[in-house]
Amino acid sequence: MRAEDLEEASAVCMASFMAAVAPSLSPLGVETFAGIVSADGFANRMSDENDMFVFELAGRVVGVAELMGGQHVATLFVRPDCQGQGIGRVLMGALLACARGDLVTVRASLGSVPSYERYGFRVSGPVGEYAGLVYQPMERALARP
Repeated sequence: MRAEDLEEASAVCMASFMAAVAPSLSPLGVETFAGIVSADGFANRMSDENDMFVFELAGRVVGVAELMGGQHVATLFVRPDCQGQGIGRVLMGALLACARGDLVTVRASLGSVPSYERYGFRVSGPVGEYAGLVYQPMERALARP
């Protein structure tokens, strides 16, 4: 992700979130998420500790992924009209290639649990809630040579 991608990356995340996740959350959860994926939110997290990717089609950002600290999937979103084309799988591959350590975690939205299971993650604890965001903790062990 580059600085010039921030606005478009934020828009992709919000479009996907509003279509799939927001209807099941409180206004607080929607507000919390909007702050996390705002252009400023992404800009504040750009560092050597975080790996951030976009997937582009025809010069437009259609997918966004972020791995925090080499261990935690913070975002993985694909524009709703581009889902089902393998973009999420490509982005997850990029995140896993950057992982540092033997375990990658995610706080998956409840509707995204089956997708993360297809990526090799498993449920690792009870459903939780943070600032209105409801999530399922999941993890994936990495095979290291």
